[in-house]
This record gives sequence, C-alpha cells and structure tokens, in this order.
Amino acid sequence: MGMSDVLFPSGPWTGFYNYQPGARHGMDLQLSFVNSRMSGAGTDDIGRFTIRGRYDAASRECWWTKTYPGSHDVAYRGFREGKGIWGTWEINLFTHGGFHIWPCGSEAGDSASECAAATRLDQPAAETQTVSPVPTRG
Repeated sequence: MGMSDVLFPSGPWTGFYNYQPGARHGMDLQLSFVNSRMSGAGTDDIGRFTIRGRYDAASRECWWTKTYPGSHDVAYRGFREGKGIWGTWEINLFTHGGFHIWPCGSEAGDSASECAAATRLDQPAAETQTVSPVPTRG
C-alpha cells in the first residue's frame, strides 16, 4: 500500500459541511482515489450529488466539484490532516463555508455504525425546511 492509499483510501466516507456557523449538515460519500484523480457520489440534506476532482498525496491537498444533477455545483478544497479532510466549500463570494469528512471506520467516527446512521441513502429526507444555496445569476 502506497502513501496515497493510506492518506486517501477509496471507499465510504462520512462527515458534514457547515452552511451557517454552528449548523452541521451531514453527508455520506463513496469516494475513489486513483492516480491523482478523485471521483464518487453521495447524498446530503439537499440531495444526491456526484464528485469529480483531483488530489495530491505529496502536499495532502485535494480539490473537487460537488455537482447536484440538474441543479448547482459547489467547489471544494481540502487538506488531509489527522482524522480526515478539512477545508472550505464555495458556490460564490457570498455562499461558502467549511467541511470535514473522514473515512468510515476511522478513529474520527467512533464506530462504523456512525457511518450507516449518519444519513440513510435509501430513505427520503424528512420534510423539513432546507435552506438551499441560491444559484448565481449569470
């Protein structure tokens, strides 16, 4: 196993993003890290999304685009440190925040069951009012 396999393991990841200070929005991801390319898919409180980006094992940095099909894109930039990847996301100058994700079963999540319980991929989201970021106007 190379350094990139340890730092950026392919498989299930979980975590959250912050939209407003103190408000954590959970997300589950299935990520693949191969030859500096990052890809995958997942779900969060807004809906299903795809992931396309790059990572650099030497600098421990990664950059990707989270795309909600038929909706909007979110630019992510992160740094692999300690228990996961920390960083920032941005839709535009006024819509941005932070995030933290980690591999399922790692020490960041106390147990693998936390990953399964974080968000159920097969269940519709509860009918709560969700603040969706407003897409930029061209």
